[in-house]
Amino acid sequence: MATIKMVAERAGVSTATVSRALSDPHRVKSATRSRVQKAIDALGYAPNFAAKSLRTLRTRKIIVMIPDVSNPFFAEVLRGAEDAAEDAGYSVLLGDTRDDLTREAQYAEMLLRKEADGLIFLGHRLPSSLTKLVEQKGFAAPVVNGCDFSRELGVSSVHIDNAKAAADAINLLLSMGHRRIALLAGPDTSFLTRDRMSGARGAAAIGGVTEQLLALHGDYTIESAVAMTASLIQSKDRPTALFCFSDEMAIGALAACRAHGLACPDDVSIIGFDDIRYARFQDPPLTTIRQPMGLMGKEAVRILLAILDGDTSCQWITLPHDLVARSSTGPAPRR
Repeated sequence: MATIKMVAERAGVSTATVSRALSDPHRVKSATRSRVQKAIDALGYAPNFAAKSLRTLRTRKIIVMIPDVSNPFFAEVLRGAEDAAEDAGYSVLLGDTRDDLTREAQYAEMLLRKEADGLIFLGHRLPSSLTKLVEQKGFAAPVVNGCDFSRELGVSSVHIDNAKAAADAINLLLSMGHRRIALLAGPDTSFLTRDRMSGARGAAAIGGVTEQLLALHGDYTIESAVAMTASLIQSKDRPTALFCFSDEMAIGALAACRAHGLACPDDVSIIGFDDIRYARFQDPPLTTIRQPMGLMGKEAVRILLAILDGDTSCQWITLPHDLVARSSTGPAPRR
């Protein structure tokens, strides 16, 4: 049976380097990682992470809590997190909380019982049972937030500038002549909703259309967007553009417009948020804000592993976003 010493000799490195290449690959040069991997493949070496966990008192598991496993956005973030965790020799325990406090508490308790080494939560709410841990350890607590962001949470985070992204969407609509714009937002309890709302309203104020800006709150789902859109497009002062705070909501808005005989973008322009894989296959393809979903998951894992290695610094990472213009937006119709 191949040993780590044999791998090290074949790759021309120390056993410590082999171990680091397996458990903390971002700290090893790519050329060295390549030599180590070739030696592993040639020798058929299988690292014994179970034995290592006994020596280090680590489970080699991390929990990733997501509000909705059926949402394509969270699925892409999760995929990125799993890729990064696997590269570092960790397994991911998925927690589909369904935005339920009891479920969130159950996964948080797993961390407190040391059934996992760390926890990443993709949402706006720190489980209350982790509040004491975060207060005691600060940024050294093995807890990381993704997607939403607030300094109030007191943990490291990876996110985009949601306010700036929302402002970019509104500015595009303003440049096309739209003045009656509606926002199909998420729950007002979410930091993410708060930031996007702030950015949209700020851009609308600069553009002089604050009074014409409407805002309705849903839950980021297709179904909530269908209901909100139906009420908006039947109003006397029907908006000429809808800025939806998720692509799922934008898909729901498209469906509602079609059901009421309206064409997009001739009658109503629609912008989504996220750029999930289905966005470009809609009819018409969705204009949207692209988030680096996979990278978001990878960065969240990187931050968490750094914490587990003793990094106590605050890491609030803002990733870049892009405005992707497609066929669902066009000039404001004349009435």
